Amino acid sequence: MKLSKILLAGGAVVLSALSMTAAPEERVLGIYDKAVFYDGYNANVFDKDAADGILRHTNYLYAKRLTDADLQWFGNDLTMKVTIGALCDNYDRLGNVTLALVPKGEESYDINEVQRIEVARFVTPFMNKNRQPNSVPYEYKLPGLSLIMRDAALRAKYDFWLEFEVFGIPYAANQQIVGCATRNDVFSGTLEFVSADEPAALTDDNVLVPIVMKKTEIHGPKNFNSYTEGACDELGKAAKTYRFTLDEDVNDARIILITSNHGAAENGEEYVRRHHFVYVDGEPVFDYTPGGVDCEPYRKYNTQPNGIYGYTPDYDFWYNYSNWCPGQAFPIREIHLGAMKAGEHSVLLSVPDAEFYGNQGDFYVSAYLQGARKGLVPSEVPELVMKADFEFRQEGNVLFFHGAESAAEVAIYSIGGELLYGRHNPGDSISLETFAPGLYLVSVRTADGRAALHKMVVK
Repeated sequence: MKLSKILLAGGAVVLSALSMTAAPEERVLGIYDKAVFYDGYNANVFDKDAADGILRHTNYLYAKRLTDADLQWFGNDLTMKVTIGALCDNYDRLGNVTLALVPKGEESYDINEVQRIEVARFVTPFMNKNRQPNSVPYEYKLPGLSLIMRDAALRAKYDFWLEFEVFGIPYAANQQIVGCATRNDVFSGTLEFVSADEPAALTDDNVLVPIVMKKTEIHGPKNFNSYTEGACDELGKAAKTYRFTLDEDVNDARIILITSNHGAAENGEEYVRRHHFVYVDGEPVFDYTPGGVDCEPYRKYNTQPNGIYGYTPDYDFWYNYSNWCPGQAFPIREIHLGAMKAGEHSVLLSVPDAEFYGNQGDFYVSAYLQGARKGLVPSEVPELVMKADFEFRQEGNVLFFHGAESAAEVAIYSIGGELLYGRHNPGDSISLETFAPGLYLVSVRTADGRAALHKMVVK
């Protein structure tokens, strides 16, 4: 902002707003405008021949090729806004936005034959289309995506198709919602990008490596679980390794991770909060427990009565049981790795306490690596679980931990993620006398959910 100086009688100086440079106006790039999604189980793809530029892979997965003008729009600042409108599905359903890298000039593509990364994920609320509000908004700050959109090498090799996926079925609404008896449209979706700065130049600093992309819901439980061949490293254990190759050294590497737990049957993983561990090349780098947030802000969007939102707030349920809220944008987690060498690498996700009762349910996992050759990867993802600042010290058979606040919980895991010890209000130390020699992970948490992870050797 530019200010001019004005000299007054007596020598006083004031700043004048007359020459202030106006802040840049917010720019908007619309991609989808109230696109209608239909019954996900219906093999007949509706609106397939509509002249709206949308490639309809299925009734729930759409794609739109970004034009050169679209790609030239992107600035360093980037927000994505998604709005889901209620039609004839009154249940909570999964949706996401994906970027597909398709060989240039293709008019169509097979989603299983091209590289794709998941940009964002959300879950719809229980909505009755006849009640207000009849739509729900989601918003994501995505400066890292802007860097991908402006990657000169990727732009030269691929067309960018932005996929919009919302799976829904109308069968319950056909019986329960007035006006839906014979309809098979389930949701409408609007997607737009917003930027508060000017278009930015192409970059040659970005490195993108897709790691894993979740399967769509209709494909069944083939994502991550402990009971399906190929969905885990070893049957009976909820651990899955994803391997990738980094072709060059990078100065700053980050893994972008989106997960959500599903399975609504009795004792389903959807309702049980589990401790998740992430390892890169065998080293523990991140741990988190989904959920533990206040779901009351989403109550107003849940206009269809359901078994999750009762007549009065139930904060205990949200903080202690729920993995996510109907109407919520799923967290996007960034794992900062710093400098990383070229070569073969692995990411292991372990959820040792997961049970998958009755061999039902699974975890949807998407991840990709984004790196910068020289600088840093831009990020505005908020810290979803603030890290606690604890110091650890071993003296003989005692582990001491000390931080600004006292620990509310301590847990010790094997290096593979098996829970071996847990205690509430542990004080500031624990005895290690009963632990066999080996390598362990210690998780210390404060009452407000902050955590510290420590790798410990018992001799």
